[in-house]
Amino acid sequence: MALLSFLFPEKKKSATAAKERLQIIIARERTNRAGPDFLPALHQELIAVISKYVKVNPDDIKVSLDRQGNLEVLDVNVVLPDT
Repeated sequence: MALLSFLFPEKKKSATAAKERLQIIIARERTNRAGPDFLPALHQELIAVISKYVKVNPDDIKVSLDRQGNLEVLDVNVVLPDT
């Protein structure tokens, strides 16, 4: 069975793929304390993924990184339209 799963891997759901990307970004940023250079790229990816499912104004998606000592908080705020 391992050979079949290697030859025909299961497709990842978009939520799982997004979670993995976010974990990679956070891990990379923890090693590189220079600054939040990933935020613009993350913002664009979020717009693209959310737009697949909901018509949303790109200005209604805000991403910020707050640092307080050794603690980092990634804040993602998405305002969804009324249905």
